[in-house]
Amino acid sequence: MIKDNLLQIQERIRSAAIRCHRDPATVKLVVVSKTIPASGVKEAIDAGVTLFGENYVQEAREKIDALASTAISWHFIGHLQSNKAKYAAGLFELIHSVDSLKLAREIDKQARKRDKVQPVLIQVNIAQEASKSGTTEDEAPALVRNVSQLSHLSVHGLMTMPPFFNAPDKVKPYFRALRQLRDQIASMQIENVSMAELSMGMTGDFEVAIEEGATLVRIGTAIFGARQ
Repeated sequence: MIKDNLLQIQERIRSAAIRCHRDPATVKLVVVSKTIPASGVKEAIDAGVTLFGENYVQEAREKIDALASTAISWHFIGHLQSNKAKYAAGLFELIHSVDSLKLAREIDKQARKRDKVQPVLIQVNIAQEASKSGTTEDEAPALVRNVSQLSHLSVHGLMTMPPFFNAPDKVKPYFRALRQLRDQIASMQIENVSMAELSMGMTGDFEVAIEEGATLVRIGTAIFGARQ
């Protein structure tokens, strides 16, 4: 089942990219494996998945340890509390959800202890929903500038989680707003900042996210099925 689902999603990503005249290779699939046991992740690895996204640090640590012999990458895509930063800094190739200078400083401190530079994305609450994390659209440029001064962090782009709609086209303006914000920050040419990545789009709306410039789409349900 996982292999068939993966092939379908990969084809939909490819088709969406081609429709908007993008190279499909510029869109990376982050397979969201939260609540999926290591055995299910292993099945996805056997089907060809090389990049997974996790929402909870402790759950991720257990799976990363269990699958340490496999050559795969892990991204952190959930809300990260400052007290969990000490674990996240060494585990993940990319942290998508930096939403405050306080959190950034804590990750920087932990990365310094490990003598590594931790790549991060700045999470923007583009719709200003009270239920979601993220800096505001107005505050994002200043946050990026402040984070850029931390020597053990490297800003690689932006992430958002837009409001949920059953109609993907209703989400499009939020994805477009994030892309425009990315372009605005890129034009500032801040040292130690690359605006190469836009993490946006999930199972229900990833095709419109690709149309608006997504480089990382976070898909779980369409590959693993409904979560328990």
